[in-house]
Amino acid sequence: MNRKWWRDKVAYQIYPKSFNDSNNDGIGDIPGIIEKLDYLKDLGIDIVWISPCYPSPFADQGYDISDYYNIHPVFGTLEDMDRLLSEAKKRNMYIILDLVVNHCSDEHEWFKKACQDPDGKYGNFFYIEDRKEGELPCNWRSYFGGSVWEPLPGHPDKQYLHVFHKKQPDLNWENPEVREEVYKNINWWLDRGVSGFRIDAIINIKKKLPFKDYPVDRSDGLSSIRYMLEDAEGVGDFLGEMRDRTFAPHNAFSVGEVFNEKDEELPDFIGDNGYFSSMFDFSTEVFGGSDKGWYDHTPITPDDYKKCCFNSQKRVSNVGFLSNIIENHDEPRGVCHYIPDGELSEHSKKMLATVYFMLKGLPFIYQGQEIGMENLSFQSIDQIDDVSTIDQYHVTLDAGLSEREALACVSRYSRDNARTPVQWDSSVNAGFSEGTPWLPVNPNYTEINVASQENDPDSLLSYYKKLIALRKDPVYKETIVYGELIPYLEDRHNLMAYYRKGDKMLLILGNFQKETQTVKLPAPYKKILLNNYPELKVIDDSVILDDYQAVILEL
Repeated sequence: MNRKWWRDKVAYQIYPKSFNDSNNDGIGDIPGIIEKLDYLKDLGIDIVWISPCYPSPFADQGYDISDYYNIHPVFGTLEDMDRLLSEAKKRNMYIILDLVVNHCSDEHEWFKKACQDPDGKYGNFFYIEDRKEGELPCNWRSYFGGSVWEPLPGHPDKQYLHVFHKKQPDLNWENPEVREEVYKNINWWLDRGVSGFRIDAIINIKKKLPFKDYPVDRSDGLSSIRYMLEDAEGVGDFLGEMRDRTFAPHNAFSVGEVFNEKDEELPDFIGDNGYFSSMFDFSTEVFGGSDKGWYDHTPITPDDYKKCCFNSQKRVSNVGFLSNIIENHDEPRGVCHYIPDGELSEHSKKMLATVYFMLKGLPFIYQGQEIGMENLSFQSIDQIDDVSTIDQYHVTLDAGLSEREALACVSRYSRDNARTPVQWDSSVNAGFSEGTPWLPVNPNYTEINVASQENDPDSLLSYYKKLIALRKDPVYKETIVYGELIPYLEDRHNLMAYYRKGDKMLLILGNFQKETQTVKLPAPYKKILLNNYPELKVIDDSVILDDYQAVILEL
């Protein structure tokens, strides 16, 4: 496995709208990010991924881009971005941006020109088909509900494809001119000083053509888009070309949002000459999902979580690096998703941090995760901004659940849980803004905030700093970054335990329950490297793990 500049790093995701508001308009911005660079540096962060900050009508919170070469005025200016890149470089930090090229906004000049002349050059930038009343080219369901086909503005006899929101028309990657425009833009940002990209929804760029129907799986008469994706072949041709034309010449970091990949394709995606440097492990996030909707989700248990993580690690063993997460802007808060109801505590949050962070791969921390931010308790669907949550609310009602049940269901999984403003302190609006925040602040900000944890050596924030420092410790870095991961006592209920084996031998133990658990050690330990309790109880050749206790031992 080749040694790359990014493999020993720690990454942090910023959702700019909710991170830090410097001008008190209620929306976070790039100058606000610059204000917090020293905070991130002190935490131990190397790579900062910033979710979309380009011009956009915000139909899907910035993932509908109307200009790939500029910054949305609510976030600042190109000069602000240049200053961010410069300030990050002074701190030996790397900025990566979001690459959203499966689709653009219907307000992008390409789509406007396509609407003016559907048969012209820009019409071929999209998937535009003739329209007949009562007929569709295919029965695919968009990710946000409803058909993927929408009438083309100004042309009632035409329709265009959108696998996401109707304001996000899909780009036609079969057209070489589209690919050239994408590569030109990527290289423009890399030449400007960006260190790489997180690549959004990229598997969707390859469609199964010609269009055809797939099995109907809901009462709406439509079919999940995943059936088409499983059937489509040849996405690697596009991804390999993009790598060779952009990322590889710049030695850039790239991390893919990849779903549905097959085991035999993993070397193509993240091998030494893979399409991407890394890809996110979403196995725990997608566990229990249902084509029927969120209301039919199977909640994940601690044992399910363990199995997902270990299975992912086995799949990529000796192939490449995963990027490991417990949450992001598209998921609910990890501590609420993975820790059983009623068992949230400082200990359980630290335990979850330990068992995910020490997995082999590149750890990503999402803003607010380091202080243990939690889901928001929504009181009304009117509080929800996220389009996918609103769609799922109606799906749940259509399935026969009550409004109260539907709200409880979508509240558990809503993306808005992760998008509430970062809780910096206990002042008004959690110190995020002196204006009215664009999304409500979680009322628990008076208890959970950065200021209350920053100088507390026993806080979750301090614990994350210790985890990061351990990963970077010259004595253990080789083992933690490149060492093998070997499960230990894999079948033990509610215990997540594994070795990290390199020039050192480490054992990570996490008691995924409130009840104590006795664990026999495979060998005597030399040193306790990290413990979320003041002490570790030892009897003979065993340790007794307390309520959600986690410990990292050097054997």
